[in-house]
Amino acid sequence: MAGQYRKLERIVKGFANHRRLEMLDLLKRQPELSVNDIAERLHMGYENASDHVRKMAIAGLLMKRSDGPHVRHRLTPRAEHILAFCKKLR
Repeated sequence: MAGQYRKLERIVKGFANHRRLEMLDLLKRQPELSVNDIAERLHMGYENASDHVRKMAIAGLLMKRSDGPHVRHRLTPRAEHILAFCKKLR
């Protein structure tokens, strides 16, 4: 039972940050962005954006796809549900 709560904690920590929520919303509107694209659109540093993307991927919120020298990111179904849930909280 404790393992289930730890898994849930990892998911919640994956989106429990205003920048990560912004990134999820951006990727909902514009899927298939690279980390560089995300950083530019949200006016943040590349390293910061990359760290947030990594944490969201670990939480199962992002899928990655190689595209030559770039890696493209899109939301998982879990992230779609989380965004819908967060919009209800507004």
